Amino acid sequence: MNAAHTFLFTVYPYLCLAVFFMGSLARFDRDQYTWKSDSSQLLRSGQLRWGSNLFHAGILFLFFGHLVGQLTPHWLYEIFMTASQKQLLAVIAGGVAGAICFVGLSLLLHRRIFDPRIRLTSHRTDLAILVILWVQLVIGLATLPASFSHVSDPQTMLRLAEYLQGIATFQPNAALVAGVAWHFQAHMLLGMTIFLLFPFSRLVHVWSGFGTLAYVFRPYQVVRARRLNVPADQNQPRKPA
Repeated sequence: MNAAHTFLFTVYPYLCLAVFFMGSLARFDRDQYTWKSDSSQLLRSGQLRWGSNLFHAGILFLFFGHLVGQLTPHWLYEIFMTASQKQLLAVIAGGVAGAICFVGLSLLLHRRIFDPRIRLTSHRTDLAILVILWVQLVIGLATLPASFSHVSDPQTMLRLAEYLQGIATFQPNAALVAGVAWHFQAHMLLGMTIFLLFPFSRLVHVWSGFGTLAYVFRPYQVVRARRLNVPADQNQPRKPA
């Protein structure tokens, strides 16, 4: 391992996470009026409906699939399935969700680039984050053939999971990623970069989406009728003049 590899897979993840959390907090505190998704639905909603629904359904499944699949220790799920079965499940489920997300994201990207009205009202960061997400998705889909070929010997998956669990427990081990194929490494590094750019893009509205779950557990709001202090003589009917 050289110094660049050590930095990218030991220091860079924590740098991205620090900017992700602290940057999101700072933006919420200082620029709440920019805390929104900047929807362009009023300009044209036809293509947005399909693209947005497919993209959000796919990306949410992929996010939680990666989160649970990679950060769950092997001993916890081996009572239900083997590592090979888990890898096969990840390839099939991730491939389906990735294809759905790819179609939706491609529609959104095409709409933002080739629709003149939407292109003129778009920020450069809007287009940039869509391009980065699209490239990240393409790289992830490109890893599926290699992941499928590793089903009988899922050592690569176990090494990557152990590395990410080490990041989560503040015990990073960059040596686990040293011999992994380049597209797996690129997929992880670009994923970290998305966390780094998160507070400076429209992606911050994801926090609000998770925040709405708090309303499910919020206690009922007690509303009482307001009673006006009306003088007693005003409550008596008036005599006709």
